[in-house]
Amino acid sequence: MDIRFEREARTPHSESWVVEDAEHSLGRVDVHFTSSATYATLSVHSSVDDDGVQELIGAIDDRIVSTGDPYREDLIVTVWRGEQLGVFADEGDDEDDDDEEEGDEDEDGESDGDR
Repeated sequence: MDIRFEREARTPHSESWVVEDAEHSLGRVDVHFTSSATYATLSVHSSVDDDGVQELIGAIDDRIVSTGDPYREDLIVTVWRGEQLGVFADEGDDEDDDDEEEGDEDEDGESDGDR
């Protein structure tokens, strides 16, 4: 598998990476460095099989963790497998205010148009 990592964010003690192959996004990994161990949460698409997960963990260890903290004692990885629903972000409250005005309901659940 041709695995690529693209860093999305970095702090003094953690990093977030998108995991891709030549054709698809396979998932993402969040890595957190502590003084004694490195913790990672790997979220992969449901199409990634168990062998693929093991290959990804090896690549994360070799290409992200070992280069960032070569003296760490342990890598602990939690793996989630599923499907991506989308990427969500705050776009402001203007749209929410419009929705509330259209469906103004009182405590009984009746809208102004039901009376």
